[in-house]
Amino acid sequence: MSIAEYKQLLGDHGKDTKLNLSNLFNNVDSSGLTADQFYGTALSLVYSLEEKELIAAVEAEAEGKVEANVFGAAKLAATLMSMNNIYYRFLHLCSDKQFSKLPAGLRMNGMANPGVDKADFELYSLAVSALNGCGMCIDSHVGVLLKHDISAQAIQTSIKLASVLNAAKTARALA
Repeated sequence: MSIAEYKQLLGDHGKDTKLNLSNLFNNVDSSGLTADQFYGTALSLVYSLEEKELIAAVEAEAEGKVEANVFGAAKLAATLMSMNNIYYRFLHLCSDKQFSKLPAGLRMNGMANPGVDKADFELYSLAVSALNGCGMCIDSHVGVLLKHDISAQAIQTSIKLASVLNAAKTARALA
C-alpha cells in the first residue's frame, strides 16, 4: 500500500490531511531533510502510532529509497522514546523534584550506536518525542540537533511529519 492508496481510506473529514500527506511525501527533496532523515523520521512515527495500514504505506514509500539500517534505527527510536518519553515527561511535570535526583536506571544503550548518523537518529527521536508530548526530551533533542547544524527547516519538517501522520491515524480511525 502506498501513501496515495492510504489517502483513499481517509474520509471526507480527512481532506486536509490528504493534502498535507501529499505535500510532505511529494516534496521530500525540498523538505530540508535527506532521504534517510525524512523516511527514518516518518518510519519512527508510524511505528510509534502503531497503525498497521499507515505503517505499510510509509514502509512502501521508503522501500528502495533507504537502506535496512534506517528501518532498524526507526524501530529503535520508536521503542526507546516510548520508554524515555514517559519517564522524562514524568520528571518534567512532577512538582516533587526528588525524583529528578534519582538515577533513571533505564537501559538505553541503543542510543550510543543506533546504526545511522547520530543527527539522523536525533531527528527520529525528536519527532517521536513531540508525538508523545515530552517537553524535556524535545528540548534535549533540539539542542543536540542545533549543535549538529541541523537547520530549523529540517527540525520543523520532522514535527510536521509527526503532526500530519498523527492526523492521518485519527482520520483513518474515524473513516
